[in-house]
Amino acid sequence: MATPSDSEAGPNPKPVEELETESATNDEHQGEDEDEIEEEEEEEGDDEEAEEDETPAAQRENINRLFRRLSGGPVRLRVQDIIIRGNTKTKDALIEAEVLDAFRSACSMQELIQAAGLANTRLRQLDIFDSVSITLDSGPSELPGTANVVIDVVEARNPLTGEFGAYSKPEARSWSLEGSLKLKNLFGYGDIWDASGAYGFGQTSEISAGVSLPRFKAISTPLMTRVSLLSQDWLKFSSYKERLLGLSVGLISTGNHDLAYNLTWRNLSDPSHMSSKTIRRQLGHSLLSSLKYTYRIDHRDSNLRPTRGYAFLSTSQFGGLGPDSRILRFIRQEFDVRGAFPLGFYNAAVNFGVAAGAIMPWGRGFMDSTSPLPERFYMGGHSSPICSLGGPTSLLGFKLRGVGPTDERRAILTKHGEDEATTPGRIASPGGDAIGGNLAVTAFADLSFDLPLKLFRESGVHGHMFLNTGNVVDLTPAEFKNFSFRGFLETFRSSAGFGIIFPTRFFRMEINYCYILKQLQHDHGKTGIQFSFSTP
Repeated sequence: MATPSDSEAGPNPKPVEELETESATNDEHQGEDEDEIEEEEEEEGDDEEAEEDETPAAQRENINRLFRRLSGGPVRLRVQDIIIRGNTKTKDALIEAEVLDAFRSACSMQELIQAAGLANTRLRQLDIFDSVSITLDSGPSELPGTANVVIDVVEARNPLTGEFGAYSKPEARSWSLEGSLKLKNLFGYGDIWDASGAYGFGQTSEISAGVSLPRFKAISTPLMTRVSLLSQDWLKFSSYKERLLGLSVGLISTGNHDLAYNLTWRNLSDPSHMSSKTIRRQLGHSLLSSLKYTYRIDHRDSNLRPTRGYAFLSTSQFGGLGPDSRILRFIRQEFDVRGAFPLGFYNAAVNFGVAAGAIMPWGRGFMDSTSPLPERFYMGGHSSPICSLGGPTSLLGFKLRGVGPTDERRAILTKHGEDEATTPGRIASPGGDAIGGNLAVTAFADLSFDLPLKLFRESGVHGHMFLNTGNVVDLTPAEFKNFSFRGFLETFRSSAGFGIIFPTRFFRMEINYCYILKQLQHDHGKTGIQFSFSTP
């Protein structure tokens, strides 16, 4: 659709009420309306002061007439042209592509108003404009029943933005420094370039850079590409360090569907030389080549404090695309279901959810192989299960990676005594390594309510009581024949508690008292006060 310049739109665009007045001339009483208008013009010419006094009333009458006609039925109207103004860098083709589908099917005033709202939302989601305004102007006089769509945009004054902050992870007892830079609309195609870095004291560091395009040529879905270098220290929990160099390409991202391809070179190392046998078997280099598909719907009224609605997440990952022998071959599936409903008093609401996941190796000799350690399910930590759809991982009251299968670390040999050369000694292995599981299930129930103090209610601070449970097992193909649902249900861990929640714009902070109802021998759970920081 053509995009004329500003001069073609006319110096004084006509408002919506004038558009209605012009379309009314096609009615059966067109002649009568014209006579009335002529009489009004004659009266107004006799007394200019009376004209000024009657102008507001005439405007109100036009607006009321417009609303009456819109409520009476469809007002036939079609788009003649789309006029774009204010874009100095952004390509016209990008803006047209975002709004064209919305206006193409509109054939009435009511549908045009709805299409304008949808187009405004789409343009704002590009995140490259400070403001977007859409006006419906009357079309050419020789083409009755038409309208021009005038789109006024204000491009971002400062295309370069940055963020920096320090963040705490109480469950891991660590701090991290994180920063990011974002450059918007560099080439005028809605492209967003970003670079980020994070340094966690003693645990995690990451450097990454990426670019995203809202659409590329004939491809109408957003495209995203990202390169990252990540280092994670799991020595405290699982006796290994993980380093990854990866490339991620977002193939489809529309509505509720996301499809991405990941190519990652991974290296697992054990500088302490104390890792268990399970960990040592997977040390060294490997290649991850996988497709990941995510389907997500979230109809809850809030991510920080849901009171009604439901949400669902399904994530499927297929690893092993390629002929190389070092490629990790596995199939991973997760489900997460949430629901919330109000109780009708003290703004109380019940939240509940169930999450499950499974991972299995595939390929030649898969019955004798195990799934890769980093892709397994690890349970524990103090993150809230309410905020984000994250699969079967959260279990309040237990430490990070504090639930599930473990393997004894290697014993340390030492020498002691007067003659250390001939009197060898041995000390016990210092704990075990968390090795994750192939099958995991969690469930929770949470009752939130307002606190009696007015200050708390106005600031959003509220209380809650919770009950959560979960289990994770190492279910390899060789051990599947020994698996029983009864034994799986009998080994569920659980905890309960209550606390105060401090919601903010960016995260949800909780001060909880957790009571461990059930844990097994090698689990790391603790009854007492715990702090939690969760992001939606």
